[in-house]
Amino acid sequence: MKVVVCVKQIPDPADPGALDPETRTLRRDVKLILDESDSYGVEMALQLVDAAGEGSVHLVSMVPNDEVSGLRTALAMGADSATLVSDEALAGSDALGTSRVLAAAIERTEPDLVLAATESSDGYTGVVPAQVAELLGLPSVTFAKEIAVEGSTATVRRQTESGADLVECPLPAVVSVTAGVVEPRYPSFRGIMQAKNKPVDQLKIADLGIAAERVGWAGAGQEITDVAEAPERAAGEVVVDEGDAHERIVAFLDELKVI
Repeated sequence: MKVVVCVKQIPDPADPGALDPETRTLRRDVKLILDESDSYGVEMALQLVDAAGEGSVHLVSMVPNDEVSGLRTALAMGADSATLVSDEALAGSDALGTSRVLAAAIERTEPDLVLAATESSDGYTGVVPAQVAELLGLPSVTFAKEIAVEGSTATVRRQTESGADLVECPLPAVVSVTAGVVEPRYPSFRGIMQAKNKPVDQLKIADLGIAAERVGWAGAGQEITDVAEAPERAAGEVVVDEGDAHERIVAFLDELKVI
């Protein structure tokens, strides 16, 4: 079984750097790390291949400046190989442009299953997995908490607002994984050393047959017009019980239309 995992390399959230004053986007000319959200997909893929008794885990990433630091982390966890798409024309790509690139790179690998995080930690659009599935013409299952593969069928337990759904779909398919579903393994020293020699196929958009005007700023259907600080959270109200605390709490919940 061949599992492909979409992984994103992002600026360290603990030290994200600065915004580009012209584009109002996060500068990415710094060392990038593996998005923590994607570590769950990598771990899920490794466990599925282990359960199958055979197969491989391949990573696909789109990033500026040929950055591989985050990829090496996922390779050190146990992934076998990777495809890195890095091209100056990709700067400013929106979610759809990103999906076009990822889908084209994934298609070259002919996977049995594609895994992705529900959303990235620096974008939070939450639409890329479904767009990739649509572009590839594959079934899409979102918010997976558990995945089991039997033959050519995947059984997915997906999280919902009211509980969980149990979904069966044919393979290949694209499945987005929620954070916290598994405990990602820490790369061992041996894994870190082995990762340095694992194959990383580096591509340009021309290698994928994608025209420059369909990605980057040229192909983006959105523009960031303003960036503002998030408002500070107001202090909560402390209710001191003087015999009427229950009435005050009920009135508060009623005001919020919770009850």
